Amino acid sequence: MNPAPLLFEIDARDGDGPLGMSPAQFLRDYWQKRPLLIRNAFPGFESPLAPEDLAGLACEEFALSRLIRHDRAADGWQVETGPFDEDVFPGLGDRDWTLLVQDVDKWDADVAALLPQFAFLPRWRIDDIMVSFAATGGSVGAHVDQYDVFLLQGQGHRRWQIDASHAMGRGLPPQDFRDDVELKLLRTFTATHDWVLGPGDMLYLPPMVPHHGVAEDACLTFSVGMRAPAVAELMGDFVDTLAAETDEAQRYHDETLAVPADPNEIDAAAMARVVEALSALRTDDPERLGDWFGRFITGYRNAHQAMPADALPARIELEFQLAEGGAVLQRNPFSRMAWRRSADGARLFVAGSAHAVPLADAPTLAAASTLSAEDYAGLTEDGRDAVNVLFEQGHYQLSFPDEA
Repeated sequence: MNPAPLLFEIDARDGDGPLGMSPAQFLRDYWQKRPLLIRNAFPGFESPLAPEDLAGLACEEFALSRLIRHDRAADGWQVETGPFDEDVFPGLGDRDWTLLVQDVDKWDADVAALLPQFAFLPRWRIDDIMVSFAATGGSVGAHVDQYDVFLLQGQGHRRWQIDASHAMGRGLPPQDFRDDVELKLLRTFTATHDWVLGPGDMLYLPPMVPHHGVAEDACLTFSVGMRAPAVAELMGDFVDTLAAETDEAQRYHDETLAVPADPNEIDAAAMARVVEALSALRTDDPERLGDWFGRFITGYRNAHQAMPADALPARIELEFQLAEGGAVLQRNPFSRMAWRRSADGARLFVAGSAHAVPLADAPTLAAASTLSAEDYAGLTEDGRDAVNVLFEQGHYQLSFPDEA
């Protein structure tokens, strides 16, 4: 008996969490393989953010924001980057524009509270939650993303059209881009599926699936995007790291040089010596490779760098405020953390840096956005030492109850 064909649309209201199935089944059947519309992924969902809050964030210097306007008559597109003056929004009208703000989970704790719903994925693979507000008709055009994305409808309704030809066994759809607009918009787009999403519905798209979203009415959409560095980026950073770590005394050498048949020829023996000189690129040292990748992936695409406070309390004062003052250590939201096992315990990677920590402490530190007095006391002495180093570097700040 042939297995039942996989669906492109399911209802999760009575299913297993926001995926409507077990995470293992989702990863096996859909992850990076085929798109999936999940109706009622978050039943009764109420947006943790209002459109005016998003507009206010887009006016701040620190936010990464874009405003995209569409001229329907000419099929023209205008793209502006923030920060924006608050006076711009009342003049935009009620049609055909979209405001997008990246990294909203770093600035809004209620938006960040959505992330635990995606804990079936490695945390270091999740990039950010981008939030978009679209007036009726607002869109960013038909395009593809080079990474996985979950599109959660937060408020209002958005029509999503996708081209799932590849998942349906029909071959790859055309992916040529228009050359007359700033955005990377597809020159041709033919939808295989057409859906209208309401609050709580969520659309999963693997990389390179053409899609086109248009607001049916004023709406908010939460985009949980993945981190997927290009192989060229991985190679470039790894080579740069190796070059920085390699002693200049290591050079091309040819102590076995013989008299050449032609002094102007780069012969096979010379190329063999070049290959030998480049052997540093072929590492079989898992510690070295793991350290590089941990630093790379926790620093990749970080929009902000942690900076220490102007005046830091002494460690004894810090520990007193934790134990007696009701304070907590709040992690800088841009300080991405991950960890890996090492030969002597664990390595904790923080925003591009590596720290040796006991294996008992690494999972706690990587997972916790805040450390209470109890959390801190539960660390080993070496773990507490690492926290203090990170505090001095600006990856934690002391937060008091009246500041919450």
